[in-house]
Amino acid sequence: LPPAHTLSPASHLDGSGTTAPTDMGPQPGTPPCSPPSQQPAVEDDFQFVSCERCRKESPNLKLLTCLHTLCLDCLSENKPIGQCPVCRTAIPQASGIPNMDNLLFTNLQARLSIYKKISDSGGPSCSRCQGEAATVWCSECEEFLCTKCFEDHQWFFKKRSHEAKKVEELRADSAHRFLEDTRKSCNLFCSSPGHANQGHISSIYCKKCKRALCCSCALLDSHHAPFCDIHSETRRRQEELGTLSRELKQKRNGFEATYAGLKDEAARLERVQREMRELIHQRVEQLVGLIRREEEELLGLVEAGQEQGRRELSRELERVEGVLRRMEAGEQLVEKMNLYATEQEVMDMQPFIKDSLEELQRLQPPVTGDRTQPGDLTECRARLQAL
Repeated sequence: LPPAHTLSPASHLDGSGTTAPTDMGPQPGTPPCSPPSQQPAVEDDFQFVSCERCRKESPNLKLLTCLHTLCLDCLSENKPIGQCPVCRTAIPQASGIPNMDNLLFTNLQARLSIYKKISDSGGPSCSRCQGEAATVWCSECEEFLCTKCFEDHQWFFKKRSHEAKKVEELRADSAHRFLEDTRKSCNLFCSSPGHANQGHISSIYCKKCKRALCCSCALLDSHHAPFCDIHSETRRRQEELGTLSRELKQKRNGFEATYAGLKDEAARLERVQREMRELIHQRVEQLVGLIRREEEELLGLVEAGQEQGRRELSRELERVEGVLRRMEAGEQLVEKMNLYATEQEVMDMQPFIKDSLEELQRLQPPVTGDRTQPGDLTECRARLQAL
């Protein structure tokens, strides 16, 4: 798209117009139309004209080879330098700053700022006298004009065809309509050195050197050929972009199908992994349950096998303990007899004590080897080995 005109009224003053004057705007003194009951706000669907990273408007928007648009601040802060921060596509320039400006988005920002002034509740003021409220917008001069300045404007440009509209009418339209109505062809200047600064208007396109030329260059330089109309070349380029866009849309369908397939595959792998984790968890829980039950059975088997031995051992312990206490009591009694007994007491008690001591003397301690050995644990050991 050709860049929009900048706000430079003086550029229209020293050109020569050849078209007949037509009445394209409101006449001075015409009462403005009644304001709408509800002024439409600027639509929010123009966020695409902002930087695709910080989402802020910027006069310095760069177009990358990946067709993402970023401002200079985001490109300067981008780490690592040399990659698009949105899609990670390599940036050919070593500095990380592309050479191509996104003129379309920059000019749309300027035109949207004009519409925001129109939509503002206070309304714009006259661009010339700066005092009165503007009632007319001239799309050629890109200026807001009050009634008095519009009369002067019409007299000064009486030989030109400047399209002017009432501000109230523009305020009633949407931002989409305003951008469509303000899109206009601009003059292309000759690409020959020195001619651009002199204002040589280009209407011819050289297909050989792929440059816009003025009539003088096309006639005087025999190297430029073949020629075509500059507007025809513009339309050809637009059609070429449209064809590429349609072909890209078809290829995009293939990529979208592949992307959907990859997402399905990723989801399938995630599902399989989740199911396997659940299966492993279930199997482990089952194994733990089996081992716990086996543990209870083995402990019960050991407990049952050792219960009788524990009872016999308990009785033996009681018997041995009683013998030890009898021996201890006999030793103490003999010791006290030696220390304190009279002859009469010795004569009376000695036979009885002697019989008891001889009985203790005849007792033999039980064999502890078999008693202390655990019962038969062969079955338990075999089942543990199987586990």
